[in-house]
Order: sequence, then C-alpha cells, then structure tokens
Amino acid sequence: MHLDLSELSQLAPIFRELFKGYHVSRRDPELYAQLSNFQDQYRALFKALGFELVCDTRGFYYFVPDTATAQVNKTAQRLALFTFIIVEHLADQGRDPIAVLDGGSLGRDELPALLEKYRDLFVQAEVTSQDELEEKIMRRMTQLGFASEEPGIYRFLPPMHRFLDVCLSVQQDRDLAASLHSILPLPAPVLADDDIDDEDDALARAIADEQQEMNA
Repeated sequence: MHLDLSELSQLAPIFRELFKGYHVSRRDPELYAQLSNFQDQYRALFKALGFELVCDTRGFYYFVPDTATAQVNKTAQRLALFTFIIVEHLADQGRDPIAVLDGGSLGRDELPALLEKYRDLFVQAEVTSQDELEEKIMRRMTQLGFASEEPGIYRFLPPMHRFLDVCLSVQQDRDLAASLHSILPLPAPVLADDDIDDEDDALARAIADEQQEMNA
C-alpha cells in the first residue's frame, strides 16, 4: 500500500495518545475522524512501526500493548476490578449496568458509599480512601479515555466495553455453571494429588488468559 503522509495530518497527536494507552473515541472528533477516514493507512503505518491498531465497531481505537509493564498490569487490574464492582453495585440498586456503563454516569457523591460497601476488594487494589479511588482509578479512567469528568459526575465512554465485555463473559459463565449444577446435581469428585496439581495449573492458565485479554 502506498502511504501519502500528507493525508495523515493528525499522525503526531494520534500516535502520542495511542502510545500512552489512550482510547480515541468520538469525544475526540478530529482524531477520531482522521482515524476513521484513513483507517487502513494508519493501520499499515503503525504495523510497520511495530504497533497493532484496533478499531472496535462500537466506536473507539486503541493500541494492543506488545509487552505490558507491571504498572500497566496494575492499572488494568484496578479498572477491571472497579468495573466488576460497579456492575454488581448497580444491579443491587436495580439500575441497568449496561445502560450506565454505555454512556451513562456515576455521581462523585456515590463514591464514599461504594468504597465502604466494597472496602475489602478495594484494599486488595491498594485503594483505601476516596482520594485514592479518584486518583488511582477514576483519574486513570479519564486519562485513558474510558470516562470523562464533568461537574459532579464521571461519564462513561464507549471504550468501557473492553472491561464490560469481560464482566459479562464471566457472569455468563457463572450463570451457565449454576444452571448446569442445578440441572445435573453431580457428586463432588474426589481429587488425587495429581488431579489437584492439574486443577491448579488450569486455574493459573485461566487467570493468565483473563489478564492478557484485559491488557490487550
């Protein structure tokens, strides 16, 4: 493919944002329009430079990280944990999690109660106060294009589907397992030591696969 760099007028800001992990969506009209109009050219150019540009059909672009650093892993884990918490919190309130996470909003005044309700989980993510919740999670979400901060609220943007998809997938697996268990009440197996080792290996692989998908 012949590349006419003169057409890629937003190359520098696009690369700068994607390189730092930001998700370009329709809230970035100039960058998004440029990527949409010259998607093939940008994909080919970035591929030649060693980067994979992904276009999600729900309206956002991002780089698949080649090698995730420990800090990226930690951020991804925190954002994924927060998404799981939000989904459960909204469901408990009778609110539709998908409707909220797909363009809806969460009030800053909801954060203290959220932190208190799920304190044990937040502690695992090294989040123990509202300031840390906003600094380590909410601000990172806005910096990476998953949300925007408006007066008194955080509004979720289309890239949230990356974490929401994982949550829904896990929930579907749980529902299926519960359904099968209720239909087929099988006796609990007695595991030999070799079986236990195999189970541990399978669990480790599953966790590694899920983390890789969240970091992708």
